[in-house]
Parts: sequence; C-alpha cells; structure tokens
Amino acid sequence: MKSLKVVFLGTPEFAKNSLEAIHQSHHEVVGVVTVADKASGRGQKINQSPVKVFAVEHNLPVFQPEKLRNPEFLEELRKLDADVFVVVAFRMMPKVLFEMPKLGTFNLHASLLPDYRGAAPINYAIINGEEKTGATTFFINEKIDEGNILLQEELPVLPDENAGSLHDRLMEMGAQLVVKTLDGLAENSIVEKPQPHVEHPKNAYKIFKEDTRINWTLPSKTVHQFILGMSPYPAAFTTLKIGEEEKGLKIFGGKFELSNHGKPAGTLEISKNDFKIYTLDGIYYPLELQLEGKKRMNIKDFLNGFRNFDEIKMA
Repeated sequence: MKSLKVVFLGTPEFAKNSLEAIHQSHHEVVGVVTVADKASGRGQKINQSPVKVFAVEHNLPVFQPEKLRNPEFLEELRKLDADVFVVVAFRMMPKVLFEMPKLGTFNLHASLLPDYRGAAPINYAIINGEEKTGATTFFINEKIDEGNILLQEELPVLPDENAGSLHDRLMEMGAQLVVKTLDGLAENSIVEKPQPHVEHPKNAYKIFKEDTRINWTLPSKTVHQFILGMSPYPAAFTTLKIGEEEKGLKIFGGKFELSNHGKPAGTLEISKNDFKIYTLDGIYYPLELQLEGKKRMNIKDFLNGFRNFDEIKMA
C-alpha cells in the first residue's frame, strides 16, 4: 500500500492518540504543528502540549508558530513536501495553509456531521441525550466544520455515560478513522461527498463558564444529562450559601427519581445522610461533587465535612 507523507496539526490528548496511530501506521509523519509552550500554575511551570510531548519522544520535527501565516513557518512546511495535512483539535487555519498539500487537508471531528459542528460536540451529544454519535473525517474549507465528508463512523452512547468516558472512546475510534482515511486517500478509494443539507443542524458552541450553571427548574432527566455532559470538564455547578458565604459547588454525577413533591424547584434538603435538590418533576441526588476551595469527593465524605446543616442553603 502506498505510504503518504503527513504533516499533523493538533494539541490536546484527543489529538495525540491520532498522531500516535499515524506514527504506528505505514504512513510517514514528516512534521508536527502544535501550540506554543505555555507557563501555567503557581510556579509558572512551562507546559508542553500532549502532541508536542509525543512528537519530541519520537524525534518528529515540531513547529510551534505564534501565527499560522508566518512566512518563514509556511516556507518550512512547504519544504516538507507533504502529501496531506491531518488536523485534530487544532485551531482555525488560513487558506494558504490548508491548501498547501497535494491531496488537501482533512480534519477529524467528534460528531456525525453536519450535526454538532463547533467546539464541544462530545459535551452536547450527552447534554441532549443522544443515543448515538460518532466521528467524521472531512476536507477543511473556509467554513467551520462544513467541508466534504471523507469517512464517518457511528458510536453508541452508553446509558448514564459522561462526557469524559465518551471523549475517551471517541479518541480511540477517531484515531483509527484517521488512519483509514489516510489509507483511502493513498489508494484513491474514498469518494468525498458534500455534507447533507439539514435545515437546523444541532450545534456544539464553545462552552463558557456562565453556560455551566445548573438550572434546577428543568425536568430531572434534563438536569441529569446536563451534569453528565459537563463532567468531568468543564463541570456543571450550582451555588450554595453556607452561613453568610456563597460558594460554588461543582457536581460531576448523581442520580434522580421522579416525584410529585409539590416543592419549589431548586429547594435543597441536606442532612448528615442525605443531600437532595428538587427539580421540576423530581429529586436529584448528587453523588460526586467539589465545593469551591476543596477537592473532589463522594457524597459521604462531603456530608462528613459539615457539622451544622441548618446554615446550608441554595444561593
């Protein structure tokens, strides 16, 4: 089978798995483009992206341009004479870059396009209670996530699965799909096809902090899916008032039961053995949570940390 020369562009763990799969295949990674190293944390420790760490460990040439239109960077890439660029969890690319390789530039996206275009497809598939999702490889064009589809594969969403678990399963499946796409392009056996026109495709907009607050006035199932879809990252939260102090409370998982309780949605009942929040049509029981300033813990340890439950209210 023909081997392709590949430039890989990506940053997080999700992308690293695809880079590893290409590296282990018969295709040749001739260059890796990733984000610049960043100082973070109290000690301002320099952090390298998972993609860079892998590339350095395997002696792959690494490029970390501040600007993707930088002429020196573009010239360096041209010299690599790659057949194809592969993009996984990277950033917006200028036309001068994605049009460079002979066979074009394709992206791996963690949804069944055209649904869930955007930055957070895995989170929204869970939030919306989808029973299946998948991954798509498609040629990049000037519109976000709208290029012609190369390959697509479905994956069932498991009952009560959270975004972290689905992320990991799609990461593995997506890496294999990337290699299959390279094989197909090498053999000229893939027929690219335009994305089907859908009047109102489901969106996966970027999630900001204000989007992660739990709305307890919604039905229990909706609240439950929202919490799972935000878990473990960026994490759904609510606010407690403990005495005179307001503190954020992240909830990573729990269970619910339906009931005609007749209480206002958002009412909290808390005791040494119980923590329940009333929703529109039932009761939600948090099981994994993290109070602002504390570490993540199970409900038993969380409740053991309090003496006076009378001073705890919903803010």
